[in-house]
Amino acid sequence: MSQDRSIRGKVAVAGVGETTYYKHGQSPEPEFKMALQAILNACADAGINPREIDGFCSYSNDRNEPSRLAAALGLPDLKYASMQWGGGGGGGSAAIGTAMAAIAAGYADCIVVFRALAQGQFQRFGAAVPSKTISGDNAFAAPYGVMSPAQRYAMKTMRFMHDHQIDRSALRAISMASYHHAQKNPRAVMHGRPLTEEKYDASRWIVEPFRLFDCCMENDGAAAIVLVPAERAKDLPQVPVYLLGAAQGSEYRNAAPSHNAPTYASSSFTTVAPRLYATSGVKPQDVDVVQNYENFTGGVLMSLVEHDLFKAAEANEFLQLENLLAPGGKMPLNTSGGNLAACYMHGLELQIEAIRQVRGQSTSQVPDVDVSMVCSGPMVTPVSSCIFGSEATV
Repeated sequence: MSQDRSIRGKVAVAGVGETTYYKHGQSPEPEFKMALQAILNACADAGINPREIDGFCSYSNDRNEPSRLAAALGLPDLKYASMQWGGGGGGGSAAIGTAMAAIAAGYADCIVVFRALAQGQFQRFGAAVPSKTISGDNAFAAPYGVMSPAQRYAMKTMRFMHDHQIDRSALRAISMASYHHAQKNPRAVMHGRPLTEEKYDASRWIVEPFRLFDCCMENDGAAAIVLVPAERAKDLPQVPVYLLGAAQGSEYRNAAPSHNAPTYASSSFTTVAPRLYATSGVKPQDVDVVQNYENFTGGVLMSLVEHDLFKAAEANEFLQLENLLAPGGKMPLNTSGGNLAACYMHGLELQIEAIRQVRGQSTSQVPDVDVSMVCSGPMVTPVSSCIFGSEATV
């Protein structure tokens, strides 16, 4: 990318907000109200009037329409709205990147990226809609009993682990790191419920190689992030956190559900991660802390490799619990507890934790964080990643 097209450092985070997170189907509030609560909390964190918002971005078919949000908040002018298409949790960083581009282009001045889920009000997230017929990618898998995300992605993980002789202990370390960090985070759903090696090893199989604690939770709640032009953030109460870059997409002929992609044992980041580093001006060795979307621990394993944080041949040695823990590990990972142990707000809580790390506000703080990375939705298509930076990076 030529320098005159780069938007690195031109957009900053003004505020972040969350609701309480509940087990799926147990929210006492409707989804729309929780979306508004998270947005209001983010505005309070930013020290801005909610009526300054003039744009919204979300992903994965979020049901809370921008015009309805704008009406409820009393916005004088809705200038911009977008929804990231496809990819499930792979859209989390892409929504950040879309908002970042819109602000840099002058389409809007204060955009909220949000996600809200209330599965008691609507059907369970990810559940198939009853139908007498089946078509598209699912027609290649469902007739043979491959219907759940765990089933679809277990085979990719097994192939990757076989090709590179990776032990299941690597997956266990990823899971235990999330649970360790959740014990320090009072917002985490699994706070007060620690995980031991014995408990992990004794947990039931979901689909090999995934045991119960390799699989993300399902939760209700909402999360929101307020983005503004970089110069505006300097006048607001929170420490500015700058967007250094975002990338989205997938590999050549990527086909996550139907299992016919030329690059099969992949988390879909092989072409996305190099673009992320190129546009952000960051190298893998510059990254201080990582928040990696855990639909399943196998996706984390592959995406860390594809973001060049270590080589596949080094996975058994690198993915040891002590290397993944804040504050002193080689690569602190999912420091709020992640999707496995903090909350599954479809991954947007990972962006909030990445921002808190740069601000110095995490419950498992890594010292002197300048570069904080998020990898969204491994093994789906498209996927996305983004990088946040401190003032020292711009």
